[in-house]
Amino acid sequence: MAKRTVKNLPMNPGPAGWNEILGPAPHYPEADGTMSADWLIIGGGFTGLSAAKRLAELRGGDEIILLEANQIASGPAGRNSGFMIDLPHELGDDGYTGAVDADIKQINLNRHAQAFVKENAAQYDMPDEAVNAMGRVNGTVNASGKAHNDAYADHLDVLGEAYRHMNASEMREMTGSDFYSSGLYMPGAIMLQPALYIRALAQGLVHKQAHPLKLFEQSPAISFEQQGDSWLVETPKAKIKAKTIIMAVNGHAESFGFYKNRLMHVFTYASMTEALSDAQQKALGGEKAWGITPSDPMGSTVRRHDGIGGNRIIVRNRWTFDPSMAVSDARIKAFGRDHDKSFTNRFPQLGDVEMAYRWSGHLCLSRNSVPAFGELETNWFSACCQNGLGTAKGTLAGIGAVDLATKANSPIVQDLLSYDQPVKLPPRPLSTIGANLVIKWREFKAGAEL
Repeated sequence: MAKRTVKNLPMNPGPAGWNEILGPAPHYPEADGTMSADWLIIGGGFTGLSAAKRLAELRGGDEIILLEANQIASGPAGRNSGFMIDLPHELGDDGYTGAVDADIKQINLNRHAQAFVKENAAQYDMPDEAVNAMGRVNGTVNASGKAHNDAYADHLDVLGEAYRHMNASEMREMTGSDFYSSGLYMPGAIMLQPALYIRALAQGLVHKQAHPLKLFEQSPAISFEQQGDSWLVETPKAKIKAKTIIMAVNGHAESFGFYKNRLMHVFTYASMTEALSDAQQKALGGEKAWGITPSDPMGSTVRRHDGIGGNRIIVRNRWTFDPSMAVSDARIKAFGRDHDKSFTNRFPQLGDVEMAYRWSGHLCLSRNSVPAFGELETNWFSACCQNGLGTAKGTLAGIGAVDLATKANSPIVQDLLSYDQPVKLPPRPLSTIGANLVIKWREFKAGAEL
């Protein structure tokens, strides 16, 4: 088979705030020279590192190499809002829910991912803030948002899941803000410091395993070809021969030539404040840490985090569809003004607080909300397209890819193989124009929740 070239390399504009506040990161070498392995994992985010951990559990004596194109925790894994949600949370619709049977199955799988993360945190002695089982709140600002929450609560009743309604006073007591009129607290969500968790998991796999993972940073896969019963993958400075490949690159599966015109490349945008001073924290009041998802999926996700790097508030909103897999610094700056407005609307008492970091994050969705999962060619396994829920679904996909490759017929494999393949998108530029119009319309409908 002829050598194939990887079309695009990951681009992550703006600093990953979660990673920056941790200070200098551990250094891993760049891949160099010729080497071989039983397993090669491409991608060092939630999916790739979960695959590496699962391999360590099932095939601990095998040679395992992981390639990260940039720096661990500087890509999408360090750019999400850190919500690891157990309940239905479908981003591709006006509400979060689906069919009852499918939602029950997804809840069970999400909780399996949560248990996996908790076990990793315990095994590798991660700080408490890395994995915090504190729950989350769907916040509302008006009657429309309350209707969303009431419908969601009705669905949770059918599912037999716990929740608690919160009134405006309780929301103010939690957040220090008069902005929210009500909320729906759901206790099962885990709040991650995503960069801290990813860093600690990588460190554990490299330094705390009997047979350590070989991890290389700044080592993007730039070409690959099948040679007999193995694969040869090249980076700028290395050639790596491996029996089995796990491709954990989310939307960049398309850069490798797979799922052409079947993946939707969506970017979200976030800003993180400077560390709040004692006086600013006193002026704000409220609890030291909490997480709010909007009752409308297109509203603002807001989180207050307390830990390494200080007490900070993160605001995430605005979405764009970008099949080029690249966005400009100018767009991040422009959307930052929207974040500033959202922040001021919620916390007018913090008028002297500046934003320290602004960034974008690359999500991958499919038009029919299914994963890009399975054995694509002999011993080449895809664990991609997390549909905007990378913490839970990325973890599951990494575990599932290993279970599939090692022929462990787990419930995760059964679920991930039960979906249809991602459907084709309309041709460009129709898909780009159409998707961005839908995003703008849905953002308009979210209204006050931005």
